[in-house]
Amino acid sequence: MKIDELRKQLDELVVHFNQPNFIYNDPISIPHLFQKQEDIEIAGFIAAVFSWGNRQTIINKSKEFLQLMDNSPHDFLINHEEKDLKPFSAFKHRTFQPSDALYFIEFLRSHYKENVSLESAFYADKPNMEQRLINFNTSFFGLEYAPDRTRKHVPTPERKSTCKRLNMFLRWMVREDSNGVDFGIWKSISPSELLCPIDVHVSTVAREFGLLVRSINDWKAVIELTDNLRRLDAQDPVKYDFALFGLGVTRNL
Repeated sequence: MKIDELRKQLDELVVHFNQPNFIYNDPISIPHLFQKQEDIEIAGFIAAVFSWGNRQTIINKSKEFLQLMDNSPHDFLINHEEKDLKPFSAFKHRTFQPSDALYFIEFLRSHYKENVSLESAFYADKPNMEQRLINFNTSFFGLEYAPDRTRKHVPTPERKSTCKRLNMFLRWMVREDSNGVDFGIWKSISPSELLCPIDVHVSTVAREFGLLVRSINDWKAVIELTDNLRRLDAQDPVKYDFALFGLGVTRNL
């Protein structure tokens, strides 16, 4: 397929799927429950980290976690007392255990005590998104008592991970979206710098369209796919996540 034909076909799919009705059955519905920027960031980060497996379960567990924070996550992080952490000792989501929950809370508390936004944890004086994600991982586990077991919940390109959940979270926060799905509240990172989240749905459709040749889903596949999407739209390459993911999911319904 010629590039102009491919662009036209995928642009039509973006228009079809990048609509407000996309929100309700997707984890992005979680940050959409909030108005305050800090709450949107925190809720989005939690929902993204929980995003593996059944989407309804992801949504339900994200809501459960945020309810334990009195549905005011930023205020909870800044002002909670030790006794307020007790309910998290019973929280589990797949392999995410209470010790992981408590460390996430402590990192976020520590960060927001010193910073007005989670954006600063991702944007550093680094030359590209790969280095920024590596830097975020290093910062996230910078507290002296970071549990080793928690590391699997925050990916890094250094482990050749696709970093799907972090790339998805960054799409939510950075990409400017006139249809109101993505938030576009972070301005220090350009949408042109974003990398496409890869999962089974996205990679399968991408290979069918010839946008991905690499046979395994790893960090190199993320770079290959995103580079090809930039040929279609250099300023907003990850808008095609809607097309690839949406088409892949609807086939399985």
